[in-house]
Amino acid sequence: MKLKGLDISILVVYLILMIVLGMVLKKRSARSKEAYMLGGKSLPWYMLGLSNASDMFDVSGTMWMVMLAFVYGLKSIWLPWLWPVFNQVFLMMYLSVWLRRSNVATGAEWIETRFGRGQGVTASHTIVVVFALLSCLGFLAYGVVGIGKFVETFLPYEQVAPYLPVWFPAACLPHVYGTTISAFAVFYAILGGMTSIVIGDLLKYLIMTVSAAVIAVIAMQHLQTQPLRVPAGWLDPFFNWTLSDLNWSGILNEVNAKIAADGFSPFGVFFMMMTFKGILASLAGPAPTYDMQKILSTKSPQEAAKMSGLVSVVLLPVRYAMIMGFTVLALLHYEQLHLTSAKGIDFEKLLPSAILQFVPPGLMGLLLAGLMAAFMGTFAGTLNAAQAYLVNDIYLKYLRPKAGNKQVIRINYAAGLLVACAGISLGVFVRDVNSILQWIVSALYGGYVAANVLKWHWWRFNASGFFWGMLAGIIPALIFPYVFTGVLELYYFPLLFLCSMTGCVAGSLLTPPTDPDTLKAFYRTVRPWGFWKPVHELVIAETPDFEPNKNVGIDAFNVVAGIAAQCALTILPIYLILGMYKELSISLCLLLLCGLILKKTWWDRLPADTHPEKHRPDYKAADMCLRPD
Repeated sequence: MKLKGLDISILVVYLILMIVLGMVLKKRSARSKEAYMLGGKSLPWYMLGLSNASDMFDVSGTMWMVMLAFVYGLKSIWLPWLWPVFNQVFLMMYLSVWLRRSNVATGAEWIETRFGRGQGVTASHTIVVVFALLSCLGFLAYGVVGIGKFVETFLPYEQVAPYLPVWFPAACLPHVYGTTISAFAVFYAILGGMTSIVIGDLLKYLIMTVSAAVIAVIAMQHLQTQPLRVPAGWLDPFFNWTLSDLNWSGILNEVNAKIAADGFSPFGVFFMMMTFKGILASLAGPAPTYDMQKILSTKSPQEAAKMSGLVSVVLLPVRYAMIMGFTVLALLHYEQLHLTSAKGIDFEKLLPSAILQFVPPGLMGLLLAGLMAAFMGTFAGTLNAAQAYLVNDIYLKYLRPKAGNKQVIRINYAAGLLVACAGISLGVFVRDVNSILQWIVSALYGGYVAANVLKWHWWRFNASGFFWGMLAGIIPALIFPYVFTGVLELYYFPLLFLCSMTGCVAGSLLTPPTDPDTLKAFYRTVRPWGFWKPVHELVIAETPDFEPNKNVGIDAFNVVAGIAAQCALTILPIYLILGMYKELSISLCLLLLCGLILKKTWWDRLPADTHPEKHRPDYKAADMCLRPD
């Protein structure tokens, strides 16, 4: 099947809409720095939640997850814990509230609210900006690779070669597609800022929801006439130490080679490592990308928690309905997908190949527009985050602190173009989606975790500790892939974490503690739990009626209940499509039970809906010591 005129028309209309959206919202976003970066902190939490979920519904990630579902079956629901996907549960329960109370514009700006000012703070601020830009560039490259491979399936080299203005090798075609589509995302993201991104994401989410429902129905219809041929363990989400029950011999022998190449077995050890790393990464809070910017864009701490909670509810059922729908179609009609390439079978092309073979005209155009929007939304959200760091934390902080509004908007445009070009260029050198994904979530984030866990939970942790901890993690993260060649990045995460933790503790204890006024103001405003006893005693001495945060127990309980609910949300559409109604009923009961519990233990206990900018310390004090008003 090839693209029809109707499909191409839908794609063209969508791209034109994105250009119009950026131009229409250009004036609104140019009102101020806050209006551009954070939508003026006036957008409703449910819009930001839908937008955040939509940004996570990206093409590269969906291609990767369809490949996982095809190969590993229901066991694939655990593999996104590599991100970790359950970090949204930690955010909704308490971390989004803590972050939003700080009332800053970026994660790097947050450093001053925690550590005050000084030489160590400047170094910490710099290392956060470096990490943020590295991670943003990594995610941009990850997206460019995915969208390029995706589009190549629909417009292969032999079809477009006669119309190319210049000749280039067929291997370069995915990068040309990725660059071209990125240009549209750059246009509306740079012109319209956060508001443009959010509205574009809402349109994308609507398209993806309709498409996922239709794909799920088509897959269920196909299953009624033809059974799945899969190994015995494919339909079981539970696992042993190894993946011995996933033997594809005699069914699709080449899948066994894929399992061996992935390095996920022994699965029991892999799962424990993934969970260990995931809990630490979740305790660290959001990485300085689009997720953090959406939290900082909410109106209040209460709305920040609601926004993070909404993400899983609206994302997982829709996304997994699409993933399992395409997985079923790919399994039933594998011979028709033509996955063979010069380097062997490319399982990352399962998604676009299945769309090309099984989606009817009209719906194909709508689905392609949605998936293209998925790429553009994620690309634009990541680009917006990178712009915020370049403009807010470099240009305005060090170069032109008194720059006027017009200057700020112009530098935002320039920063956006610079980051986009760098991310697209990096994508040219990336081998495949899985390789850069593993580096981002396991290696690069390994250098991020230790310092960002301690910053919330240990009073003695200071700016020097933050700097040396981050540096001791990031440098090995850039080197280890060349040292441990052929080793899955997750397996050397503990070594990365140990290097970073050593830098954190040594850097903190060998230098003076943070200024007491800064610590007291942070403790009063953000109200974290953890090892804060000396600061708590100082605050109580000045404010005897101060109520400390004693919610560590209920927060931990809510996290466990939230992860259980998230797993149920994930597997519900899978059981529905596969017709496993007994398991569907059990999962639905688990979800309802967790929902009732969390209504009492989380929703009803959310903080009062106040605006932190009205109650926060005076962050603009001359000495930046964050003294309370």
